[in-house]
Amino acid sequence: MDWNPDRYLLFGDDRTRPAVDLVARIQVDSPTAVVDLGCGPGNSTEALRRRWPGARVAGVDNSPEMIEAARAACPDGEWLLCSVERWAPVNRCDVIFSNAALQWVPDHGPLVERLLGCVAAGGALAFQIPSAHYSLVRALIHEVAQDHAWAARMVGPLKLLTMESPGFYYDHLAPLTRSLDIWETEYQHVLESHQAIVDWISSTGLRPFLQALDTEEERDEFLARLLARVKESYEVRVDGKVLYPFRRTFVVAYA
Repeated sequence: MDWNPDRYLLFGDDRTRPAVDLVARIQVDSPTAVVDLGCGPGNSTEALRRRWPGARVAGVDNSPEMIEAARAACPDGEWLLCSVERWAPVNRCDVIFSNAALQWVPDHGPLVERLLGCVAAGGALAFQIPSAHYSLVRALIHEVAQDHAWAARMVGPLKLLTMESPGFYYDHLAPLTRSLDIWETEYQHVLESHQAIVDWISSTGLRPFLQALDTEEERDEFLARLLARVKESYEVRVDGKVLYPFRRTFVVAYA
């Protein structure tokens, strides 16, 4: 799937905030090797550089478009085009970090266990993903996807994301860690309109659904139906803006 860095960064501050919150929570004082898995256009990687300016920080992503955007934003950075599934460090890392990327990878039990095994003693695996409790807009996307006009083409997109419960990650990581920190935060993003909610999700979780459609007309119809449901479901606030609740799961596992 092709990614559009410009569309992704339309809400750059809001998308980066969970990364900043996660970076601040990691209790590793002076790492030398830090990697950002699923770095996107490099906004989360920059948060890691600010936290640990003396560390070697590398960004990894499987999207050529995202790596190109990251390299343009930080030409001196270390960027690697590679999927999370195929990535394996030559030496163990002090911090393995991932911001809103692991949900695109299946089989989270073996995945998080393998990633923790790539962390050096005293280091940490830290990641955040959308909560397994789907947001309202995600449920609305699934409703639209059930329409008979395209339902047969939506089997793959409906199953694409992997988001497990906090208890799932605890059970897989607790036996392997010296300490484990897990929490959930629900952000209330202040957006300008209902259309902004659709624009937000269209650059991430909505993409596989739109790519499964054959024509621009179908994509426009899908988006129109989704927008109508969003307008029915999200209340306009006193100043005309709309609150977009987004719950995320955070995990920091110490090796």
